[in-house]
Amino acid sequence: MSSRFTDDSELDAVAAQVRSFVPLSAEEVAGLLHEARTSPGGGASQRLVEEHLGAVLGSVLARRGPDVSVMDLYQEGSVAATVAVGEYAARGGPSGGLRAYVARVVDTFLDDVLERVAAERVADALVVEQVTLFEAAELLLRGRLEREPTTLELAAAMDWTPERVEVVRDALQRARETSDSEIVAYLDDADDAGDTSDI
Repeated sequence: MSSRFTDDSELDAVAAQVRSFVPLSAEEVAGLLHEARTSPGGGASQRLVEEHLGAVLGSVLARRGPDVSVMDLYQEGSVAATVAVGEYAARGGPSGGLRAYVARVVDTFLDDVLERVAAERVADALVVEQVTLFEAAELLLRGRLEREPTTLELAAAMDWTPERVEVVRDALQRARETSDSEIVAYLDDADDAGDTSDI
């Protein structure tokens, strides 16, 4: 049975890498924090981040879903852990509080990423809906008027502002141009290959 998640093999590699890091003792964490404070961006900071990648992976897996790449989330969580370790070391935090601090920063950051992805998905759906309404109104008016409708005519028919009509019209025009250029590029590639049997 295949997984509904497409990045399981990459995830297995990350999990193996995380397991390969030897856990640090409290004394080692304290020494590395001191070293990271005096030499930011050095090997001590990197080793402290590695110490928390297992927690990052756990936070990512707790948020796993089919709409967001686990590997993208892991990357984002790793960046958050790096920032958290750097900030904690710079502030001179005690070694005993590092794990909780990193976990809190990573969890907050991942939640923000997921909220941003959800908001982008909603915004994309709204754009598609507005473009669909615009196209329907444009076709209807073109048929009635037997010419291209003006911005004001479209705005009146749709109960939109003229500015909104222009923004949606521009978005639709850019999408059409992109689509047309992709089709032309595909046809050019087919001509170059001498294979137009699929056209």
